[in-house]
Amino acid sequence: MCGIVGYLGKREAYPILIKGLRRLEYRGYDSAGVALVSDNGDLNVYKSKGKVDNLCEYCADKNVGGTVGIAHTRWATHGEPSSRNAHPHYSESHNLAIIHNGIIENYAELKAKLISKGVTFVSDTDTEVLVQLIEYVKEHKNLDLLTAVQVSLYQVIGAYAIAVLDKNNPDQIIAARKQSPLVVGIGEDEFFLGSDASPIVEYTQKVVYLEDGNIAVIRRGEELHVVSILGEEQELNVKKVDLDLGQIEKGGFPHFMLKEIFEQPDCLTNCMRGRINVEGTHVTLSALIDYRRQLLSAKRVVIVACGTSWHAGLIGKQIIESLCRIPVEVEYASEFRYRNPVVGKDDVVIAISQSGETADTLAAVQLAKEKGAFIYGVCNAIGSSIPRVTDTGTYIHVGPEIGVASTKAFTGQVTVLTMMALAMGEAKGTIERKEYLEIVKGLNEIPDKIREVLKTNNKVADLARTFTYAHNFLYLGRGYSYPVALEGALKLKEISYIHAEGYPAAEMKHGPIALIDSDMPVVVIATHNAMYEKVLSNIQEIKARQGRVIALVSSGDDTISKIADEVIELPDVLECLEPLVATVPLQLLAYHVAVCKGKNVDQPRNLAKSVTVE
Repeated sequence: MCGIVGYLGKREAYPILIKGLRRLEYRGYDSAGVALVSDNGDLNVYKSKGKVDNLCEYCADKNVGGTVGIAHTRWATHGEPSSRNAHPHYSESHNLAIIHNGIIENYAELKAKLISKGVTFVSDTDTEVLVQLIEYVKEHKNLDLLTAVQVSLYQVIGAYAIAVLDKNNPDQIIAARKQSPLVVGIGEDEFFLGSDASPIVEYTQKVVYLEDGNIAVIRRGEELHVVSILGEEQELNVKKVDLDLGQIEKGGFPHFMLKEIFEQPDCLTNCMRGRINVEGTHVTLSALIDYRRQLLSAKRVVIVACGTSWHAGLIGKQIIESLCRIPVEVEYASEFRYRNPVVGKDDVVIAISQSGETADTLAAVQLAKEKGAFIYGVCNAIGSSIPRVTDTGTYIHVGPEIGVASTKAFTGQVTVLTMMALAMGEAKGTIERKEYLEIVKGLNEIPDKIREVLKTNNKVADLARTFTYAHNFLYLGRGYSYPVALEGALKLKEISYIHAEGYPAAEMKHGPIALIDSDMPVVVIATHNAMYEKVLSNIQEIKARQGRVIALVSSGDDTISKIADEVIELPDVLECLEPLVATVPLQLLAYHVAVCKGKNVDQPRNLAKSVTVE
């Protein structure tokens, strides 16, 4: 989950590295550091606890000259956040420096062996073990750096993306990856490294996404060279980055999260473009055209995901079962991968991940693939690991999401799953034509419906100030709205640090009702659907116990509006599409509560955007 940046070329490296770190800071912000080979041949490592701004302050009076360097922003795994544990890490001789994203699972065993051979360690990290191992192998076997990296990585168990500098060979960077993303940008007589393309796109659109087990040899004055750990030559697959620089800037908003909430109408339009025809009467997914037999003959669908993507999967379960009449299970990828799940050739496994790099989801995909299942990926990041290992899939096309708390990716995932259910239901003949046309038309109108919801922003901001005092929140919903309640609670927890739980509204009386008192705000999704009367009863139960009710109701509601303490009106949509509009005010509520509490909305504590480690 850490962020990696590198540069080798004709420009000063430090400004490029710092700018790159800022763009990758969403991946981790416990500490940051740079390693630079200066013009006089020194290998200088500077690092500090905290964010990139802290690093810049520390480097203000340091020699940051040089045209080759690597940099890192950390999300801590092994070793507490501190300057000592920050990357880059020197080898014992200070001739090598390394940055690393991932976890070396057998680091303790390797460290014990190196200590027995007299190697001294200065940090608590697994990463330092790797650079010490590379140096030990290099010196004792008299190897060049590339070969020493290959030999060392062959001994490593775990996930990694690394970049290594050698003081004695200052015109090269050796970079490698396994189960952690790494991208090489190719410019004019210069190269760039990044955990994703965001630090690179300003300088070049030509990139190579390293495959698992590959090593990039970046040398001044030479073409990019890629080999496997075993030394086999690899063919270069140069891609063009489809990323607008403006997409990774705040664009006048105070936070990326607010910007991304307000981008959702345009993002969902992009998500549906080319998939729903101009007349709004038909859904076409290329995956269903290319793999019609595998998808339509499936006996069962299993959705694997984590966090917000898991909530999207719960909505996908309901709409796929409803429209396609096929059983669907939704699994936490982190649990699925460590069971011996019953899954096989008659199953379709849908893997949902914004980043396409989520370690648990990737492992779940690999397990399901080994058991013969057909794998369908739903991802946002083009060229990421999950799309490369799945049989087919659909990109959500909502643009880069920088805020750690997912917003537009969630609605994009739900939109893709809805289109998938519609396309499969029509092809299977399990949905009536009238219902099909009604849902397609309604889905096509969702961007405008969300624009209506966004007009409540000021009202939600005022409401948030009222409830900033709360230490706990309860979120309730039924049917399609239950996963929305889970997602709303997660958003509040992530960025405001207020404890919140989501429940099916009917389950409240099976335990959570004991928590209700005048200090407990309860957010209830109470739109005018088939469950309206049931949810109304739940609200009356809350009010009878002095609970404070914030209700999301349909426009013009005149019943719940008279009972609830606060009301947010939503435009009328079909029940199966309600999550796409009901989620938005909950995103705004979490955002404004966090702002009122003075929290760092885009970079909440202990979290990182892309969970590429277990």
